[in-house]
Amino acid sequence: MSIKKTKFERMSLKNSSLMVMLYGLSLLAAGCYPNSKADENLVPTVKNFECQIDGKKTSLYVLKNNSGMRAAITNYGGRLVSLTVPDKKGHPTNVVVGFDSLKGYMNSTEPYFGATIGRYGNRIAGGKFILDGVSHQLSINNGPNTLHGGKQGFQYKVWDAKQIGDTVLALTYIAKDGEEGFPGKLRARVTYTLTADNKLKLHYEAITDKPTVVNLTNHAFFNLNGEGSGTINEHVLQINAARYTPVDSTLIPIGKPELVKGTPFDFTAPLAIGLRLEEPNEQLAFGKGYDHNYVLNGSGISVLAAQVSGNKSGITMKIYTTEPGLQFYGGNFMQSKNKLRKGMDDFRTAFCLETQHFPDSPNHPGFPSTVLRPGQLYQSHSVYAFSARHIKATP
Repeated sequence: MSIKKTKFERMSLKNSSLMVMLYGLSLLAAGCYPNSKADENLVPTVKNFECQIDGKKTSLYVLKNNSGMRAAITNYGGRLVSLTVPDKKGHPTNVVVGFDSLKGYMNSTEPYFGATIGRYGNRIAGGKFILDGVSHQLSINNGPNTLHGGKQGFQYKVWDAKQIGDTVLALTYIAKDGEEGFPGKLRARVTYTLTADNKLKLHYEAITDKPTVVNLTNHAFFNLNGEGSGTINEHVLQINAARYTPVDSTLIPIGKPELVKGTPFDFTAPLAIGLRLEEPNEQLAFGKGYDHNYVLNGSGISVLAAQVSGNKSGITMKIYTTEPGLQFYGGNFMQSKNKLRKGMDDFRTAFCLETQHFPDSPNHPGFPSTVLRPGQLYQSHSVYAFSARHIKATP
């Protein structure tokens, strides 16, 4: 669902009741998190997500179509909690890794499971950037850098939710001026839409009252063989990108993009994710595997950005986006520290393909700009299309 610019810009930025302060452990009231099991469609129980954080209600919202697809989303962090699609035999399969309850997400050592990421997805070097001659210092939460919006990014916020029928959910959050060090009061909205032909569409919008930087994305952890099914290294991946952005040891881009040809980063033809992980390569060493931004050959909802297929389920996910980049993360920092719906978050048992602008763009004039100014409307659109057609790896 798209919102016309004139209508979106008229929406008031003055409603301070939409602001969410940092949550505390004191809010984790006993009895707020029942341990009910998921239903037969692999959708978590709604009451497991019903609570109050700083006076704002959290819940779970379920989108569904007549083709066997279900998407469960919580307004805590704007998270995609589960995504059920039919496999090659028609069996419902949840392809998103996550938890059965709100408590799981709040206590997780990995804060990004399924979350809407903001104000700025990916890393900013040293947590600093200069905009219009003014230097801004952000909170530091990833070595020397800022990652995914800082210590209290959008993944910790309670979004205002409005569900429209069975297929649309709109979530809105207002970030205050100076939140995590970012300038400008930012009103952000993400709209989830489930289509009849098994596509999940994510449409992001934002407006600001001061010049700022914005880079919104979703951080779903996928396993197309189904959560709890083991490694994703045999998944077959293809990325429509001839270049990527090499990084330093802290995963900050070091300069201009380089060609993937002749490197382990070449997924221009369908290949198993784990095929070249053990090759000696400094970039793989820095990321402990794949954790890099790909420069897409083209962008737009009609242009294929990437496709990946589960080797066991036959489930294929195709990604289309208006964004110029795609961050491929191979689950290299999963450390078996969190008990999920099925098993633990074991090493490389899920992957992420995050549609976004490039990492550290505010400090790289040659990268596509992430600057948003008053009177402008930020828009980003991504589509995740599912089918049971298996992609064969290149011999």
